[in-house]
Amino acid sequence: MKILIQNAEIINANSPFHQQEKNVLIANGRIAEIGDKNYSADKVIAAKGMKLSVGWFDLGTFIGDPGLEHKEDLESGAKAAAAGGFTEIAIVPNTSPSVQSKNEITYITRNNDSRLVKIHALASVTKNNKGEELTEMIDLHEAGAVGFTDGLKPIWHTDILLKSLQYLQKFNGIVIDHPEDTWLNLFGQMHEGINSTMLGLKGMPRIAEDIAVSKNIKILGYAGGRLHFAHLSSAKSIDLIRAAKKKLNLSCDIASYQPLLDDSLLSTFDTNYKVNPPLREKSDNESLIKALKDGTIDVICSGHVPHEDESKSLEFDLADFGIINLQTFGANLTELSKSMGWDVLLEKVTTNPRQLLGLEIPKIEMNEKANLTLFDPNRVWMFDEKTNFSKAKNSPWYGQEITGKAVAVFNNSKHWFDTAS
Repeated sequence: MKILIQNAEIINANSPFHQQEKNVLIANGRIAEIGDKNYSADKVIAAKGMKLSVGWFDLGTFIGDPGLEHKEDLESGAKAAAAGGFTEIAIVPNTSPSVQSKNEITYITRNNDSRLVKIHALASVTKNNKGEELTEMIDLHEAGAVGFTDGLKPIWHTDILLKSLQYLQKFNGIVIDHPEDTWLNLFGQMHEGINSTMLGLKGMPRIAEDIAVSKNIKILGYAGGRLHFAHLSSAKSIDLIRAAKKKLNLSCDIASYQPLLDDSLLSTFDTNYKVNPPLREKSDNESLIKALKDGTIDVICSGHVPHEDESKSLEFDLADFGIINLQTFGANLTELSKSMGWDVLLEKVTTNPRQLLGLEIPKIEMNEKANLTLFDPNRVWMFDEKTNFSKAKNSPWYGQEITGKAVAVFNNSKHWFDTAS
């Protein structure tokens, strides 16, 4: 099948066609032509005003499979990812059992050669993600793990972190940490500040993140190796990382919603705004925007954490943390694009995450395999039961019209089109 994408703006700094409007012909899973001609095709997508980039990559998606498939399984997660514009995702190991043996990695990755959305496994640093006993990380690397993390839980044990950084230097592996002092956040429900006080909710102070970031930077300086901080939220944490990156092999990411939402939104006790790290204040959001622009923040991820209704339709202090955000990620980027260019944003969801994990970076050149995302930043659509592919619906945008939507994705000689295209 031949597919022609007409007049899309190519956003890829490594391409000679960067920031140019071109026609792109895809045939048999490869980029056959790039130019100004109207090539003959079986399907034509009129893409004026749309952005064509290397396929998006999500670093740190939560999928409950194996063991927690009622929240999200590999199939539903892949469908939601494709509809959100992703061609590859790396999933955290907070499953049951956790991803701590070759069997779990094989289970996750076994169909990757035929999948539209390729699923990479991030393996556990510690057994059952408890932070107490190291997994066999070298064996897990050889089995296909692309990184090591305790996922949604922090690596709280300092000796464990130290040894992990040392062991992984044997193959230039990366440790990904969710920085949090769990004792300071104990029983916390939202950001500690004026709003938590007014609502009578136990707060989660910035210092719980800041202390963990500061401590782990010092351990990295002592041990060497590569460390990545996931899902940052605090202005102080960003400042610490900005300074440390001058000397250390350090990187970080944020969830795409973090700079866009703040703790005032919790005034109605809507559990769809309950996330960890929590939504902070507007001053923190401004610091995150600045750090995206200056390159301190390397990667933007979805922060996708699905839950069944029974885990969210509860009193606020009993509800689980997390929102789904694979399909609404593009709308977040559209909002962020009001503060920075698309080239800055898309580098953080295409090139940078693959680079960090040592994965092949696709190219937008003739005769290359088509690993592409076509995104319309002006598409207005409704996110509801008709358009949602996730098993969960814990989203602050559920039932609302939002702007910005993936129109098509291409990978592994497969494709997905938005039905409205």
